[in-house]
Amino acid sequence: MTFNTTFFQRLALTSYILLVVWLPIWHFGLTQDKATSTLFTLLLWIVPILLPAKGLFQGKPYTYAWTNFLVMYYLLHGLTSVYAVDGERWYAMIEIVLCCALFTGSSFYARLRGRELGLGIKKLKDELLEEQQRFEGPQA
Repeated sequence: MTFNTTFFQRLALTSYILLVVWLPIWHFGLTQDKATSTLFTLLLWIVPILLPAKGLFQGKPYTYAWTNFLVMYYLLHGLTSVYAVDGERWYAMIEIVLCCALFTGSSFYARLRGRELGLGIKKLKDELLEEQQRFEGPQA
């Protein structure tokens, strides 16, 4: 079975949308003990996940790549909650699964789409050769 760019973009977008929907449901509807204010919860859990939305929906590989850094925040939260909060383990498991799907989809989409657009990172030896040619001129 061959996976293409579209598959990974759909995986990333689907898990992203589900995570954006899941977080308010969990933090505003299902949490039994609210230790923080609504504003604090909004700023801490909801606003950060909304930051990459525009770039993700536009299909920008760079946004998919840096979204992975953001997803780690939520993955760590889920892992911590599984371990530390007895009454919310299943909620945290949902967050972990969504984060893993988003990470996988984003990683592969960024890589494959970046290759399609020719945005890959050059090998160091090729980069050094180009730099040498720029300063010394072409070698005979």
